[in-house]
Amino acid sequence: MNISANTDKILLTAAALVAALVAGLFFNVIIIKVAAKLARRKRNPFYESILNNCRGPLRAIFPLLFIGFTIMFLELPVGLHRSLESIISILLVASLAWLFVRSTAIFEDFAIQRMGVKDKDDPRARKIHTEIRIIKHILMFAIIIFAGANILLGFEEFRQIGATLLASAGLIGLVVGIAARSTVGNLIAGIQIALAQPIRLEDVVIVENEWGWIEEITLTYVVVRIWDLRRLVLPISYFIEKPFQNWTLTSPDLMGTVGIFTDYTVPVQEIREELTRILKESRLWDGKVNVMQVTHATENVMKLRALVSAANSGLLWDLRCEVREKLVYFIQKNYPEALPKIRTEIESFPKNELRSEELRKKPFL
Repeated sequence: MNISANTDKILLTAAALVAALVAGLFFNVIIIKVAAKLARRKRNPFYESILNNCRGPLRAIFPLLFIGFTIMFLELPVGLHRSLESIISILLVASLAWLFVRSTAIFEDFAIQRMGVKDKDDPRARKIHTEIRIIKHILMFAIIIFAGANILLGFEEFRQIGATLLASAGLIGLVVGIAARSTVGNLIAGIQIALAQPIRLEDVVIVENEWGWIEEITLTYVVVRIWDLRRLVLPISYFIEKPFQNWTLTSPDLMGTVGIFTDYTVPVQEIREELTRILKESRLWDGKVNVMQVTHATENVMKLRALVSAANSGLLWDLRCEVREKLVYFIQKNYPEALPKIRTEIESFPKNELRSEELRKKPFL
């Protein structure tokens, strides 16, 4: 009889938990469908962001809530009851942390939509994007730390083990302290980046002799997308402690130079007029800077420098290549004698000296 009663109780408990799980999933489906219908009706990207980011966490939270509520009314042994409550509590805290982490993405989408920043070449847009991204990472870090601490502090055993380790392992404590100092330093550097903003997303920078764009800024590191699609990963403190070049700190438009070496016979004014014609026909030029100057002269060649401008670094690079190629072609076609050359002059010997030199070289018979 006892075995049969225990079996019935186990089956009843399992059936109740399964029913709670199914009810939670069913309730989640209803909520998601209603939210999707409202999002389609509103046609607002913010509602779509809420739906897309909350769909996964809610799929876990609702079943856990239903199961936890069901466990309260089940007649279970004290040990099993506490174990199930602890498991549900841990999973629920983790699911809520997941929901809050995804909510930071909602905050990011809402802030960007509210401030109306879309153009990546707009300095204001890149500034706002950078601030929002760093705030998002700070919130995510705080949520994860709080959730992890909440889970661990719920177990007396973990608190005792942690106290024993901290009391007896001085070396481990020292290592952890050093690591924490580095982490805190990076966190402070991240806050400084958010406030002072020496770099922003999509800024063009030169770091470690590499030219690229700021692709990602986190609390601990920065990813620079190099021009050849390599990624340079640097600690965020690098941009606080070391010098680097930021080409787009105030505005994305830039000036660049094109240098060409020519002979002294080149008609500089004609080259200057050709530069103007090339720039006016180019879709890459922003119409601001057009200068041709002789910047250097040696015993063999002189250097012409064209100064041009474009809306951003990528267009400027293409414009410089285009101008260089067309100027070289123009000189080759119209003034080939003005290409760089090396001059030599052979002086003739006097006749008597030349004759004596010939006799000296003539072999005796």
